[in-house]
Amino acid sequence: MTISLLPETPGAWPEFGVADLFAVERAEREAVQLEAIRLRFARLRDKLPALRKLAEKQGVAQIDSLQDLIKICFDHRVMKNYPLAILENRDFPKLTAWLDKLTLHDLSRVDLGGLKSIDSWIERLQDFGLIIGTSSGTTGKLSFMPRSKSELSAWRSSWLVLQEAATGVDPLANPLPSFSTGYRSGHQMAMKPSQLFAQEMYGGRHNLYTLYNGHMSADLMALSGKMQAAEDKGELDRLDIDPELIEQRRQMIEQGRRRPQDMQIWFEKLLTDFRGQRVRIGGMSADLYRVAQAGLDKGLKADFAPGSLVATGGGMKSYKNAPDNWQEIIKTFFGADRLHTFYGFSESIGSQPECACGFYHFFPFTVPMMMGKDGELLPRQGVQKGRLAAFDLLAESFWGGFVTGDEVTMHFDDDCPCGWKGPRIEKTIRRYSEMEGGDDKITCAGSVKAYDEFMDYVMGAA
Repeated sequence: MTISLLPETPGAWPEFGVADLFAVERAEREAVQLEAIRLRFARLRDKLPALRKLAEKQGVAQIDSLQDLIKICFDHRVMKNYPLAILENRDFPKLTAWLDKLTLHDLSRVDLGGLKSIDSWIERLQDFGLIIGTSSGTTGKLSFMPRSKSELSAWRSSWLVLQEAATGVDPLANPLPSFSTGYRSGHQMAMKPSQLFAQEMYGGRHNLYTLYNGHMSADLMALSGKMQAAEDKGELDRLDIDPELIEQRRQMIEQGRRRPQDMQIWFEKLLTDFRGQRVRIGGMSADLYRVAQAGLDKGLKADFAPGSLVATGGGMKSYKNAPDNWQEIIKTFFGADRLHTFYGFSESIGSQPECACGFYHFFPFTVPMMMGKDGELLPRQGVQKGRLAAFDLLAESFWGGFVTGDEVTMHFDDDCPCGWKGPRIEKTIRRYSEMEGGDDKITCAGSVKAYDEFMDYVMGAA
């Protein structure tokens, strides 16, 4: 079957099957992608204040090539480019005004009365039609990503086709009991699909088993850095913070100390309750390794049915002195043939599945670009190493062009032994902020001064 991707409706592209999406010829794929980007820019340029400001500063009136596009891709940090005092003071009118520059929604119409927490602010925006996902806050500051309910269909379809591509199993046709080492609810972007699409992904929320049944507080994530710094100085009691939040933090710290034991007890119960059944196991690599090694040390092995899946990510950065064979240990304990992984970032709706040859492939609805050290667009041929930028064609209510903080190695030629066509990256991915020197300063194409002025504008300083 030869599919036809229409540039006017990229949100419908994920509805095609995995095989068809990864069979589109390069010339056709790149031509329709560029036309879809051109149409998207023409529609959003004068409606998104932040995009309009950057396009004016960079002198981009229309998009005729990816050279034009790279100049107006947002720095990934723009999604947290607000004064931290706004969160500390719970100044929701200012936080809303900041976000208003980044979405098509007219947030001036949102009733902000009675809000006392970030969680309640996010929920109020969701009632208005905006779905907010946050980053993990590991850098000390939360990013807020705005999506619209109108994008739910494309988001759902892209997530389902991602799962099928990454695991070989259609979750709609084969809903599996699923285990997650996280929380039952929360506003982190990584947790959103399991809450929004539980019926499609697992056959319902009742079929999802999480380590903790509580809610991951966005307020706690947002202020954890400040609270830790104050505690280190013995000044935690001087902060003007809700005592309930301080108590939540105390409980979470205590829970963190118990986490390895909690996980072991939880998994051992699941091993008994679901023995002989086909299941899906999800979690961070370090978590699954701890469970697997502890289980093997006790002489235990999972006895799930053949075809059970282990989906993981995050590598072993959080585990000191991890053995080189940690993946084999996980597979041995859980009885899995392989670990299923994918690559994505919070600013983009679409994510990239790992193929059988160990590469992350980009679906046609995500357009990857490579930037050199001076912000230039690298040639889209052969193998290129540099900073990843990408355009998300599923983004309709916000601008889909972002420059990431990741250094990747990209293969542009359609020669992957797995048979999938399209650009792909190697699994060795490094964050610029974690590399020697920790410098994540982005040298953007076009005028550096123009880009700095744009960032000031979004922050509210210009």
